[in-house]
Amino acid sequence: MMESPLGAMADFLALLRTNRNYRYTWLAQVVSEAGDYFNNIAVFSLALETTGSGLVVSGVMLARAIPAVAAGPVAGVALDRFDRRRIMIASDLIRAAVAAAFVLAVGQARPGLLYALSALLMFASPFFSSGRAAILPDIATPGQLHTANSLTQTTQWATLTVGTLAAGYATAWLGYRGAFLFNALSFLFSAWAIAKLRLPRGGSQARGGPLRPWAEYRDGLRYMRSVPLIGGIAMVSVGWATGGGAAQILFALFGEQVFHRGPAGIGTIWGMAGVGLLLGGAVGHWVGRRTGFSGYKRTISAAYLSHGLTYVLFSQMENYAAALAMILLSRVGMAVSSVLNQYQLLRHTPDEFRGRIFSTLESLRWAVMIGSMAAAGIASQYFSPRAIGLVAGVLSSLTAVWWTWADLTGRLPEPAERQPEDAGAPG
Repeated sequence: MMESPLGAMADFLALLRTNRNYRYTWLAQVVSEAGDYFNNIAVFSLALETTGSGLVVSGVMLARAIPAVAAGPVAGVALDRFDRRRIMIASDLIRAAVAAAFVLAVGQARPGLLYALSALLMFASPFFSSGRAAILPDIATPGQLHTANSLTQTTQWATLTVGTLAAGYATAWLGYRGAFLFNALSFLFSAWAIAKLRLPRGGSQARGGPLRPWAEYRDGLRYMRSVPLIGGIAMVSVGWATGGGAAQILFALFGEQVFHRGPAGIGTIWGMAGVGLLLGGAVGHWVGRRTGFSGYKRTISAAYLSHGLTYVLFSQMENYAAALAMILLSRVGMAVSSVLNQYQLLRHTPDEFRGRIFSTLESLRWAVMIGSMAAAGIASQYFSPRAIGLVAGVLSSLTAVWWTWADLTGRLPEPAERQPEDAGAPG
């Protein structure tokens, strides 16, 4: 057992070396997520270049967010009824075709095409992302599951930190067409890697009987409500998103309007947030290996409180370096809570509900973040970024208050473990 958070790297390398199925899944994640950032940078830059309208950029953001919310119920039911591996491959192939089609918008002011393609791309995404979460217990042994979860989330944050920077420079070098084609190829690589997996039952139990999508989705919601811990994790995810969505707007406002650092300031704030997420992923892995269920719940209270309070301090700091330190610490708390909560979901959610639980949580976060982003954007016309940041931080801190109250009053008992036969092997 490692003696410091830095020891997480040794655990991660051992997992990649010994678990073939996870190694292919991880490679698919790295390449496809890097390609996502090429698409993001290229689409937003192309929208501004061809239309000169910030409104179009906002439209693209909404065209991406709303379909991601709508896809959740469909993806969840599909992932719990059919072969998850094949669904993930189909998602990759569809996204490859859509990503390549963005080439048609290069050099033309066609915002409608950007909206439509962005919507299709994001509608297909939850079928892969929720599927990747749902199959994790099938490709990792019980002893590997915590490490696999930690590495999956830390990799997501690493690609965010490095991918956005690399995508900006690469798009300038490759051009828009090159960036879109790279994104398409990244999805094809991901499909190939997922096709190499050897999963029991294709990563999901066989479901008999007639297909009843809405009834099956309601069954998933009833199950979520029936298990207090899973319902509680859903509540704190929504609670975080009430302030977390605003951060997407506030980082730009603080870089430009508060600290007057221009694009470099925006990039630095995002970069420090990314470093905090990476550190928090390592800390979350370390803590998760050393604490029981009661310790987990106390850690979640501390992590959410730390996240909210340090965000409040970030919003009020006059010194730029101190503000960067606060945003780093804020993201450490956020990452710790994310790693530990996801692990508990993987431990306690039965295979038959896993797709619906993960897709529902993803949809809930997106839905609340859309509202939070919209509210922050409107509020920025009337209030200072510091005032909006203060409110966002307080909202995140209230999440800790609710969780602590639920814990102290016995409303978050530990569910039964998944049955051992449900656990997967390395492959």
